[in-house]
Parts: sequence; C-alpha cells; structure tokens
Amino acid sequence: MIDIEELKQKVLEGGQISREEALALAGNEDKEKLYQAAGEIRERCVGWGFDMCSIVNARSGRCSENCKWCAQSAVFKTGVCEYDLIGEEECVELARQSAAYGVSKFSFVTSGRALPDRYVDSLCAYARRICAEVPIRLCASMGLLKREQLERLKAAGVVRYHCNLETSRRFFGTLCTTHTTDEKIATIRAAREAGMEVCSGGIIGMGETMEDRVELALLLRELNVASIPLNVLNPIPGTPLENMPPLSDEEVLTTVAVFRFIHPRAYLRFAGGRALIAHIEERAIRAGVNAAIVGDLLTTVGSKVQEDCEKVKRLGYSILP
Repeated sequence: MIDIEELKQKVLEGGQISREEALALAGNEDKEKLYQAAGEIRERCVGWGFDMCSIVNARSGRCSENCKWCAQSAVFKTGVCEYDLIGEEECVELARQSAAYGVSKFSFVTSGRALPDRYVDSLCAYARRICAEVPIRLCASMGLLKREQLERLKAAGVVRYHCNLETSRRFFGTLCTTHTTDEKIATIRAAREAGMEVCSGGIIGMGETMEDRVELALLLRELNVASIPLNVLNPIPGTPLENMPPLSDEEVLTTVAVFRFIHPRAYLRFAGGRALIAHIEERAIRAGVNAAIVGDLLTTVGSKVQEDCEKVKRLGYSILP
C-alpha cells in the first residue's frame, strides 16, 4: 500500500517520485487524501498565485495534419471556421481587453503544421505593437517552427512558446501520423535555444491509459517544462474521436493530483474542455491546478474572464500580475 504522506514529504523535501510511485498514487483508493496532499504540495511549493493566459485563434482551419482530436484538420469535415491571419487592429484590441481584465499573458495561436514565414513576419509586427501599447506578456503557438523563426518572434517580444506533446510517445502514433513526438521535442528545444520560456502539456480523454498520462508527465519533467496545459478532450463532430466517452470526475481529479506530485513547482493550467468539467473545476483547483487559459478558446467556447477571476479569488488565490 502506497503511503501518500510519505511521498508528499519526499516531494516537499525536493525529491522526485518515480514512475512506479506515480502509478501507485493514481491507483490509491483514498482519492480525497490524494487530492488534499496534492493541494498541500501546490500551496507549499508555489503558493496562492493563479496565472491566467488568454489566446487568440489567429489563423483557423485548413491544417494539413491528421491529429484525430482536432477540428482544424483539413482531413476531417468538422465545419470549423476557416480564415487566414486575423487583422492587426483586431488582434491588438483583443490583447488590450485581456490586459484590462488583469490577464498576464496573451498568446497567438495558429493552425497548421508550421506557420508560413510571411505570417510569422506579420505576427512579429503585431507583437511589437502590442508590446509598445499593452501591458501584457506575449506567447505563441505556431506549430513546428525553425529556430530562426523563433528567434525573430523572441526579438519581437514573444517570451514563451507553446508546443503540446499531447500524450505519451507510445500513444501519440495512434492519434497522428503526420508528425512525431520527437519533432515536437525538437521544437521545444529550439524555442529554449532562442531564449524563450516553454509551455507544453497534453489532452486527456483520448483513449489513453493512466500509464500514458504518467509517461507524458515524466517526459515533461525531463524537459523541465514549467507551464503545463491540461486539456480535457471535447469530442468534435466530424473527427475520429467524436464518440469518445467522457472521463469520470475521479479520473480528471486523479490526473491533476498525480501531475502535481510530479511537477510540484509548475503552473498546471486548465485549458480546452473546461466547460465539460465546470462542475468539478473548483475541486481540481484545490487538488493542484494553479493556472488557466481564460476567455474564448480555439474552436469551442471558453469561460468568461471575469467569472474566472471571481472564482479563483473566492478560493483564496490572488491573480498573478
């Protein structure tokens, strides 16, 4: 029988739990004790600050990749809105609105394997203007960019790059065959070499096992990722995963808690699929979540920023500036 208190102390003293210990935690029957311990790790290691990031779907649809979860893939018929790069004025105004609510980060998100160079140039111009006019930090998620493109974004003011690993290396190949986990890792390393912070996480509820989730968490630890989005699959009609059954509340909360044990100092960030778990979101925050993507998401409706701010303050957190 695994001793949750013993593993909590191990983490609080600077140790790392193993794969076997993580799986034992996930299988422990005393879930409430697990969630409480994970919350204590969050409190002791990163305190009561809550980090918020908003995103803009800056280029939508027509993606060449065949990721089975994604509404933006051109391989599937999902009816998603398709458009090239949004206009500069709209983008700057969205950043301004986010900053007005107290959101600390604003991210450009674009569809496609890698954003074409001409669009990188345009978003660099947007970034320079936002940096000059709006008190907000900039992030980007633009696919498998080259180091030179990432360096240009960094020079324009983009401080963090996002590239989700999505799931374990073993399971990823069953969900996507047009790019690999290794290509994603190469992008993460290139972003670091360009001087950027890194944001990378995954999606749960795609048919993976708890072992796959643990393997993802351990790989992210190996890559020293400090901002980890945890998406819950929102099955999109027209994608191969449209009929995936929802995860149980226990699976979601257990995954959050185990990720917190593995990543005691990270920002565990709720992202896509938040509407599906709204009824347990406060419990998830108590079990270790300390960040979120707020506002409208990519192809599904997100949460209202003001409501998010009120919720986390009610739970005792302060919004990080």
